[in-house]
Amino acid sequence: MKGNEALAEAALRAGCKCFFGYPITPQTEISAYLAKNMAKRGGTFLQAESEIAAVNMVLGASASGVRAMTSSSSPGISLKSEGISYLAGSDLPCVIVNVQRGGPGLGGIQPSQADYLQATKASGHGDFHILVYAPASVQETIDMTFTAFDTADRYRIPAMILSDGLLGQMMEPVVFPDIKAQITEKPWSCCGHKNERKHNIINSLYLCPDELEKSVRDRFEKYREIEKTCTDAELYLCDDAQIVVTAFGATARIAKSAVDIARSKGIKAGLFRPKTLYPFPKKELNNACAKAQRVLCVEMSMGQMVDDIKLALECRISVDFLGRTGGNIPSVKEVVDKITFIGKE
Repeated sequence: MKGNEALAEAALRAGCKCFFGYPITPQTEISAYLAKNMAKRGGTFLQAESEIAAVNMVLGASASGVRAMTSSSSPGISLKSEGISYLAGSDLPCVIVNVQRGGPGLGGIQPSQADYLQATKASGHGDFHILVYAPASVQETIDMTFTAFDTADRYRIPAMILSDGLLGQMMEPVVFPDIKAQITEKPWSCCGHKNERKHNIINSLYLCPDELEKSVRDRFEKYREIEKTCTDAELYLCDDAQIVVTAFGATARIAKSAVDIARSKGIKAGLFRPKTLYPFPKKELNNACAKAQRVLCVEMSMGQMVDDIKLALECRISVDFLGRTGGNIPSVKEVVDKITFIGKE
């Protein structure tokens, strides 16, 4: 299946009952697939009048207790940022898909990873985090969609699938897990109380500073638990690696091929691939770099993950960078050449 369509099918199988979106390249196939299939599966599809409207419809649907999703590409996610903050401030679970394209501004429609900082550090105003998953294959796009819905519900937090134009448009063989979505009760939801329970209110407005501070501090206690239990990463040939290449998403596929070629040349290279960008897998990175002398961060950006790598390693290992931007994709040869150059220094 094509990556975008596989993600949409996974969302249906994960129990998504409401989708609200707006067309933008290179993610429109998600909306198109759900437009054709959602009503047949007992769900509601609506093409909103704007990205801003779509994310606020997600807020309303999630507040009623159903699994809801929206998707867009980079400029559209920027428009959704206020709504994402409202969702986080209201402690509402949902899934947001960003099939990244080049920027800033309208940029281009080719793949990019330049929304890393937006996703992990600035997805909206205020003190909050969202879960961020970074698939590297169409199969992982499916698997992480299931995980995103489940984890979002468990912790009452928005979750983002950070895909890109490469993963969204490529086609690969896939297997859908043979499981039925387990939708848990949501006693906090606003779905009619029938005078049988307290009147629930979903809100992100606190006029008393002390009340707002308490709500934020309580939320950060939840984040500490998430950071302990929800990290995930792939470590490839890192046991004896002296040079560890770090990359996420589609770029990690290129980096893995480069590591294999470097190994064939006698260079002890390995790959660290974070699957969760928030929470960032710091412990796993330190394990991967246990014997490393250098780290090479490879991205489709000007270097947005580099600082997280340095901070996680407490700057004890030198970190080099190789990046392409504007919709250009790093080549295997570029990565191999950089690994070889570092190995000679």
